[in-house]
Amino acid sequence: MKLFKSSAATSDQSAWRRRVPVSVRLVLGLVSFIVLGTLLLSLPISSTRVIEFDEALFTAVSALSVTGLSTIVPSIDLTPFGKIVLMLLIQMGGVGYMVLAILVFRVLGRTISLTDRMALQDSLGLMNLGGIVQLSVRVFLTVLVIEALGALALFIHWSNSGPLAGMGSGHVAFFAVFHSISSFCNAGFDLFNGRYPFPTDGGTLGVMGTLIFLGGLGIPVLFDLVTYWNRRVISLHTKLTGIVAFGLMIWGAVAMLISESVPGGKFHGESVGESIGLSLFQSISCRTAGISAVGSLSDLQPATVLLMMTLMFVGCAPASMGGGITTGTFVVLVLALHAYVGRRSTPVVWGKAIPGEMVRKAAAVLTISLCVVLTASFAILLTHPNWTMDDALFEVVSAFATCGLTLDKTLELNTFGQWVIMLVMIWGRLGALTVLFALTRPNIGSGRLRYPEEKILIG
Repeated sequence: MKLFKSSAATSDQSAWRRRVPVSVRLVLGLVSFIVLGTLLLSLPISSTRVIEFDEALFTAVSALSVTGLSTIVPSIDLTPFGKIVLMLLIQMGGVGYMVLAILVFRVLGRTISLTDRMALQDSLGLMNLGGIVQLSVRVFLTVLVIEALGALALFIHWSNSGPLAGMGSGHVAFFAVFHSISSFCNAGFDLFNGRYPFPTDGGTLGVMGTLIFLGGLGIPVLFDLVTYWNRRVISLHTKLTGIVAFGLMIWGAVAMLISESVPGGKFHGESVGESIGLSLFQSISCRTAGISAVGSLSDLQPATVLLMMTLMFVGCAPASMGGGITTGTFVVLVLALHAYVGRRSTPVVWGKAIPGEMVRKAAAVLTISLCVVLTASFAILLTHPNWTMDDALFEVVSAFATCGLTLDKTLELNTFGQWVIMLVMIWGRLGALTVLFALTRPNIGSGRLRYPEEKILIG
């Protein structure tokens, strides 16, 4: 009788797991790790001072959403154990807990269910389920290799130059590993702020900028690049992502160089080479990495602030370490606009037609994202009367893009403002459609109905 009850309970549990939508499981998984991260950061062993619950919660959300906004100073307020916890939360948020869960299941010899495979597919942003478990292992190994190479390069460089030169090898090695993971995961956390000046030499910016750029390309693009020699195939998604990523990087760097070279700007009086290097790195970083190499952003020109908000709002590629509306949404909307102007019913690029469903999905993402950003900015302005519109909009867009840049306003957030920013960070990490699908139920019978059409005026 006991065995029968146990079997029935297991069957009921499995049935419940099958009924839970993939989007809901992704949301619940992230929330579970947020709770775990908050508890770990709240431990006395994690901090050099008493960290309040809301501070630990905000930092855990920021780390798991790979954002970088923080109400504490990690370099000062966290012990070595706390910094390790923060680093692991960043890694988990970047790689994705579903990938880690699948790897654990494989090690334990458990069978990966169809629901788990679908959740993994959604987490990685892949088109089909074929070989998805093997792909998750490859993805994880690829990420580790890239981060290890980045950490090695930073270790060698910082051992000989910069503010860490002459310090113990263990100290330099931890800094190298932490910043390699933070850079590749586009997290925006650093351990220099409050202790050492951030190194802005060419070696540091080159290594960290490369890691940020690779992390922002997305899992499908990295998979295409890693397997190119065997498959000899580059998908349309990879081609468009590469073009948009390079285009935004160059455009952002040139625009920033121009706006900050005026009298009073950050680059005024600096050498041409240094100005180009800083503008290029900041253009890469402000799309979702959130690492500032130009000091306080509150001293930037208004044109640069607007430029940064634009780059952050677009963000990185789908299924990448970053957020924003993504380069995929951006390029589909641009192609749809080009097709409409050319009086074509379907966007076509390199002989490939973009399905109408993709255009509708891109329009939905843009519309929802604008609503979230404007609503959150309104709430911040309503509860922070001393903030300007630039302050609120920049902070919200940074959270939405999981970027982490700030106009030195994060520490001024009240409790309500912290909750608003946390919700926006979670929204930005999961994606607009994932959150909406988790909160709503599909109308199964609606696809069979056809209603009479009637036009409305547009424009």
